[in-house]
Amino acid sequence: MPNLKDLKNRIESVKNTRKITKAMQMVAAAKLRRAQEAAEEGRPYAERMNAVLGGLAASVGGSESAPKLLSGSGSDNVHLLVVMTGERGLCGGFNSSIVRMARAKAQELMAAGKTVKMITVGKKGRDQLKREYGGITINHVDLSGVKRVGYANAHEIASDILGRFDTGEFDVATIFYNTFVNVAVQEPTAQQIIPASFDASPEADNSTVFDYEPGEDEILKDLLPRGVATQIFAALLENGASEQGARMSAMDNATRNAGDMIDALTIEYNRSRQAIITNELIEIISGAEAL
Repeated sequence: MPNLKDLKNRIESVKNTRKITKAMQMVAAAKLRRAQEAAEEGRPYAERMNAVLGGLAASVGGSESAPKLLSGSGSDNVHLLVVMTGERGLCGGFNSSIVRMARAKAQELMAAGKTVKMITVGKKGRDQLKREYGGITINHVDLSGVKRVGYANAHEIASDILGRFDTGEFDVATIFYNTFVNVAVQEPTAQQIIPASFDASPEADNSTVFDYEPGEDEILKDLLPRGVATQIFAALLENGASEQGARMSAMDNATRNAGDMIDALTIEYNRSRQAIITNELIEIISGAEAL
């Protein structure tokens, strides 16, 4: 049974931890507002870009002149998995959920006889995957020194991926990230970016006909690389909001748990102190009776 000094030290230690977790929760709440606004403001542009590219891709169809980014390399033997996580921890299952999905996809592809390569964006994803998949990781993007992720960061990542695709290093590329739903919910998402894949949208079902100049093929050659960068940028924004939401929730839970632990330790401290006082009184009374 711990003595009173040990219990008192533990209570002070937990109180100091609670101060830290409370401060981190408040910082995450402040960052979450900006990150959530950035993610929500970026969604309309990404959705509109997806709709335009989807319409163009539908009009081009499977023609021989279709860009390689749309038609693919003609094979799906080599897959590139781009795992996008955070640079820091203490955010609950945010990083682990992304890594878990990417690991499951890699195992599924390998079981099917496919070749898998990886690019990690964020230190936490690299640290969790390097032991098992370090040999197939071909690049790592470090964003730890970036105060606020911008389109330039997404463009740099996209340029690296597109360059590798042009040289024939892979056939299919998929990005993994968390979609921000609310503070308590972040959905792990896998999205294929090469060859370009477009979701059906209401805009694609209307009867409006557009004439493009100089032509769909030429426009797609310019827009498809920009579309890849846009999808990566949207994923980075979603990840940023998801990370702060997950950290805010995790630190709130940690603060509550610290409070419960302090209450339990305080009760134990008071009981131990009362037991010591009672024993001392018994000894005094017993000594007085013996005299």
